[in-house]
Amino acid sequence: MHTHTGEKPFACERCEYKSSQLANLQIHTRTHTGEKPFACDTCEYRCASSGNLKKHMRTHTGEKPFTCDTCEYRCRTSSHLKSHIRTHTGEKLFTCDSCEYRCRTSSRLKSHMRTHTGEKLFTCDTCEYRCRSSSHLKAHMRTHTGEKPFTCDTCEYRCRSSSHLKAHMRTHTGEKPFTCDTCEYRCSRSSHLK
Repeated sequence: MHTHTGEKPFACERCEYKSSQLANLQIHTRTHTGEKPFACDTCEYRCASSGNLKKHMRTHTGEKPFTCDTCEYRCRTSSHLKSHIRTHTGEKLFTCDSCEYRCRTSSRLKSHMRTHTGEKLFTCDTCEYRCRSSSHLKAHMRTHTGEKPFTCDTCEYRCRSSSHLKAHMRTHTGEKPFTCDTCEYRCSRSSHLK
């Protein structure tokens, strides 16, 4: 009934968090205590809720119960599916307060916000490289390992990041998505436009 009334009678004693359900408050309280009572029996993963453990177990089983109605995409979580569906609808719910940037996921917005703050949370263990997102760090780490997991379907080109592959594919398609506001110049890379 609390979900209908909007009432949230269960309040955290340490912060302003309130919930309509006691179980949610109990899970929230673990963010303060650090308690992680749910453990994976396959690896060392531990978490604060049974729901998170259930999601984690799919990394071992390979189960992907969430499917897209439009394409063959399958995933492990409903949040990933919601985010994927926006690739079909073009919907960009998350907006930056400082500029006109819009995106489909909260994690992308968080990463984008660091372009304004200059914050670089992710650091390389091997060198002094620092960056704003885990995906950039992953790509950077491949400069040390030499790994090039992204391959072109048309030629023998291999690279370290999906963005590099996307840019390379334009050499085959001839696509020039970057346009100048002042003249008719069009190009395949944002760096060329800059």
